[in-house]
Amino acid sequence: MTLEALAGDQLTKGMLSLIENNKANPSMESLSYIAERLGVEVSELMEETNLQELREVLKTAEQLHNVDFDELTDEHEQIVTLVAPYVEKLTQGYEAARLLEIYSRSLYYEKKDGWRELIDKAAAIYDEMNITRRLAAVGMFLSMVKFTEHRYSDALTILLEERSKIEARSGFIDSLTRLDFDYLEAVLHYAVGNADEAIRVMNEGIEFSKEKRVFYQIDHLYRLATFHAMMNEDVKSMEYYERKLLLYGEFADDEEAILFTKFAKIHYLTSYQQAYQEAMELINAHYDEHGLKNSHTPYSYMEKGKALYGLGQYEDALSCFNNVVIADYIHHPFDLSIFYEKDAYAALCHQALGDEVEAIRSIDIAVNNISDMPHTPYKDFIMDTNLLIRRT
Repeated sequence: MTLEALAGDQLTKGMLSLIENNKANPSMESLSYIAERLGVEVSELMEETNLQELREVLKTAEQLHNVDFDELTDEHEQIVTLVAPYVEKLTQGYEAARLLEIYSRSLYYEKKDGWRELIDKAAAIYDEMNITRRLAAVGMFLSMVKFTEHRYSDALTILLEERSKIEARSGFIDSLTRLDFDYLEAVLHYAVGNADEAIRVMNEGIEFSKEKRVFYQIDHLYRLATFHAMMNEDVKSMEYYERKLLLYGEFADDEEAILFTKFAKIHYLTSYQQAYQEAMELINAHYDEHGLKNSHTPYSYMEKGKALYGLGQYEDALSCFNNVVIADYIHHPFDLSIFYEKDAYAALCHQALGDEVEAIRSIDIAVNNISDMPHTPYKDFIMDTNLLIRRT
């Protein structure tokens, strides 16, 4: 609604502008008139929290919300403390919806009750304001909640429903939202074992990104494509996507994309070529250049342990496997399957050291963990190792 439309025949645009910018206070008569024109209660216009204050709170909340993973400390707790006093007053407008969204996400991460009701409230405001991208983001978050519970089919169902609603709503999805949906849908299709659908959506996302020259999520799509090619031992495709990812990383100055190509190379050497000495040389070079980040630590220990096992350094390998802690942010079956291999490799190390009891105990853990995962080369390795350990 324009100021002119709101002013009607009882107020002026100038007076409304002053009121809106907190430079003049309306009389109760004028306030009642404004409320009637807006279709809200007078009490809503008399809230103590003004828009400028909410914008300042939102600015701080956004800064806390966007802290890099490796630097996270107590940001979610800070957000809860910051926004809590305003929650009851967050009833309308983008600032209110976004604060509710960030606050509810923080409640979820802090394992506090009440987050679902508040994120639904945020979605309702976005819906009323036709802010499609944020509405889609809420739907994706709800899907990821099921994903973190390892309810992969439920996560995929929710994502497909949310995507369908957004597409039906306007007949058009902005490019960034489209690529978010493509990436997450491919991830979830892989999680439930729908490899063909995952490949279709992944390739559509890559082609759409290139066609529109919008390279948002392209690095994640290339990672998926690289990993899929690796599991199928399609070396040509794997090298093609690694090269694409490296070019992207160098162009965008994206260190994570570049590091992924190095990890992929090491992983391929240890898991698919058994080229353990070459892998160890790359691992040592990586440590010397980059050290260890929190998000890289479990992968680094895993690959080093496999290389040491292949080189016959069984006790050192066991030390690495004992340091592999599966972080609480790792939920995809492929990632989990890679880490579940650690107990199978540990079993082989124990067997090589003559400790059959520990070998059996370790392989039992691996088999129990992998049993519900979809088929992958990692699952095959664990099951084959189980037969080998028990046969001997």
